[in-house]
Amino acid sequence: MADPYSTLGIARTASEADIKSAYRKLAKELHPDRNKDNPKAAEKFSVVTRAYDLLSDKAKRAQYDRGEIDGEGNPANPFAGMGARGGYSRGGTYGAGPGGGPGAGGDFGGFGTEDVDLGDLFEGLFGGRNRQQQQPKRGFGRQPPPPPPKRGGDIQYRLAVPFVDAAAGRDQRITLADGKAINLKLPAGVEDGTMMRLKDKGHAGPGGNGDGIVMVDVGSHPFFRREGDNIRMDLPITLDEAVRGAKVKCPTVDGAVMLTIKPGSSGGTVLRLGGKGWTKKNGALIDGKHERGDQLVTLEIQLPADLATLEERLEGWIDPARPREKFGL
Repeated sequence: MADPYSTLGIARTASEADIKSAYRKLAKELHPDRNKDNPKAAEKFSVVTRAYDLLSDKAKRAQYDRGEIDGEGNPANPFAGMGARGGYSRGGTYGAGPGGGPGAGGDFGGFGTEDVDLGDLFEGLFGGRNRQQQQPKRGFGRQPPPPPPKRGGDIQYRLAVPFVDAAAGRDQRITLADGKAINLKLPAGVEDGTMMRLKDKGHAGPGGNGDGIVMVDVGSHPFFRREGDNIRMDLPITLDEAVRGAKVKCPTVDGAVMLTIKPGSSGGTVLRLGGKGWTKKNGALIDGKHERGDQLVTLEIQLPADLATLEERLEGWIDPARPREKFGL
């Protein structure tokens, strides 16, 4: 049975963040969509996913570390590792204590299998059922229960999500392998490579359906860029808007809003639009929606294409400011 730690390539002391990071890296490498010429990719992907499922569950991880379950999450053989512990030997003698009494010193050995009815021995020790009702058994203890029926295999999906939808946490539509389309709610703080599990949406099996595994691909954007929970963008403004001040339209992932430019604004000035950023992973719910970061807008002063008129107006005028003085220049 594969060791989930070895499968993910991590130490047994790995943190939750280490486990998540290792899984994301392997999931991207092994995803069937990226390995269409490798028929074993789906199998390896499922093995990695099962290892992650076990280790990301604190209770199951603890059970595995204690040896109570195996790498598949099934109960471990209660007799694993149980072997002959010096004492019982065929045809030996049961050691006698002083005066010939049993139990003191010597080997635990004196019962030959041809001389002693082990059924009588265990019945006496454990107060078993009437011998006429007992069924003969081979070996020691109960036979291990049969393994549970296997669930069906998982089905892998890749979901392309537009940047603006991922930022605002908008529901997505996905069509499953059986042809049914469902609405999928994105988790707060979703990012490129996020893995989502759709319970029982995989292949059918005698032990139940497998799951659907969805990997999210967040698209890029021509002028928005993510920075943690915030979204940054550069907004061009004209020279007269910077000098006199103005109200201008500014795009956001929720649509355009009016932005106030103060008179005398310099290029590089950063303005903040509260609540127009990315959904926060651990943010609060506000009116049923996840709390979001901010949008940070950097002003870029754009000179006119035709500078002739501007040069005429600036004829004889020199700005007395010394913007490079802080550099000692």
